[in-house]
Amino acid sequence: MSKDNNIHVSVSICGDKDIQELNKKFLKKDEPTDVLSFNVNECLEDGTFYLGDVIVNREQAKRQAKNYGNSVEEEISELVSHGILHLFGVDHK
Repeated sequence: MSKDNNIHVSVSICGDKDIQELNKKFLKKDEPTDVLSFNVNECLEDGTFYLGDVIVNREQAKRQAKNYGNSVEEEISELVSHGILHLFGVDHK
């Protein structure tokens, strides 16, 4: 890792259809979900460490925001945080 210990995480936002396709392809679950995380764990040529990818479903975030009393922006932020925790190895158990 570089002296600066730069860590890179990619965050993408999509809808039900795209996240369902990813969920089916990579996790064998044929349904939309709120967030997916994919670890990369690779040191890049520029010295940054690429931790992984977080994909958030904006449509599910809108639905969940109402249930949790959040704005859509707050719910998306919660889901990004949730996804990053998964990249660090934290799981639901």
